[in-house]
Amino acid sequence: MSRRHLRVPAPTPEMRRPWAATVSVAWGVALGGTFGCLLPYALGYWHLHTPAPWWTVAQVVGGILIAGGLAAIVWSFVEFAQAHGTPVPAASPPRLVVRGPYGYVRNPIYVGFLAVLGGQALLFGSRGLLEYSAISFCVGAAAVRFYEEPALARKFRADYVAYRRAVHAWIPRLRPWQPDASTLTGPLGRRHMRRRPRT
Repeated sequence: MSRRHLRVPAPTPEMRRPWAATVSVAWGVALGGTFGCLLPYALGYWHLHTPAPWWTVAQVVGGILIAGGLAAIVWSFVEFAQAHGTPVPAASPPRLVVRGPYGYVRNPIYVGFLAVLGGQALLFGSRGLLEYSAISFCVGAAAVRFYEEPALARKFRADYVAYRRAVHAWIPRLRPWQPDASTLTGPLGRRHMRRRPRT
């Protein structure tokens, strides 16, 4: 075997699923609790307002957004644990996660977090929370664009290129993306080919 064939990224060691789940929960509580609860509360945004007589409807929608956003975040953590990794960059999975919510949108944790913040803005009737949500989106989009996407492209190469072409970063698909061997040429494609039933 030539040295050229050996020039591939070193495999990332797999974490045990219980440990991966524990780290994911701790990371989610620390960051989500700080930026999704503690900071908005400290800034004085958690005070109920009724900007209009019909605002009860908006509050119901806000509650739905909060529940949906939390569900997307938890679902994402489950998929990371199933892949023997966490959302923490230093403990990421050894393979590209494209199942679950990642089949609909590339950044379901960010999208879920923004849904929670938007839901809070409706629930409390807070303009400040809307502005906070907009700033959070800008920070998250910058992190994705300038750090996470280049890191994923270096690590997963052709698989991530195919995934990025098929799934939007922020707008969910109506149906989940189903990768196949014709679109994936890296480890995901080879794994899919091994699992295809013989005809």
